[in-house]
Amino acid sequence: MDARAVPRAPARGGAGADLEVDRLRGRELYVDHQIQRAGRQILHRETKTEDSDDFLPLPALCLKALRMRRAQKLGDRKAAGELWQDSHGLVFTTKYGTPIEPGNLTRMFGLRARRTGLRVIPLRNTRHTCAALLVALKVHPKVAQRILRHSQIAMTMEVYAEASEEAVRDALGKLSEAMGGSG
Repeated sequence: MDARAVPRAPARGGAGADLEVDRLRGRELYVDHQIQRAGRQILHRETKTEDSDDFLPLPALCLKALRMRRAQKLGDRKAAGELWQDSHGLVFTTKYGTPIEPGNLTRMFGLRARRTGLRVIPLRNTRHTCAALLVALKVHPKVAQRILRHSQIAMTMEVYAEASEEAVRDALGKLSEAMGGSG
């Protein structure tokens, strides 16, 4: 993967989705497919809505992690030899190139969180954590909507409506000052 800015190259990815690192050339990825479990099968499907398909910028931290994963995947592919089965160009696979079972992904996430001393939360809650951090960083709701891949701003605003006590006190303090109050 090359971090230089070049014309957009389709790459697939997203939460629970796949990302074709080999096709990623710029500092963004294109999300248009996802991995889903249906009964006993793991399926490679298009995203739920056309609004979910989009280019997303990748922060340097993500680029570094994807480079590391690419090197690991190449090692896995070499070690697996003829047993390698990756037919969709997935980044996150088993050591044989097959999609990671959702339950195994959840267990690996918890294990890594414990190893680093982080509080273990359900994997599905990481999206809400991201949203809460965007609120704390005062990111504009429309920007957050795009980052969070919400098709409707109403969904994003549900997260933004969850104001912390500190935020409420700060807002009331600003309102009081604007109205000439001194505290």
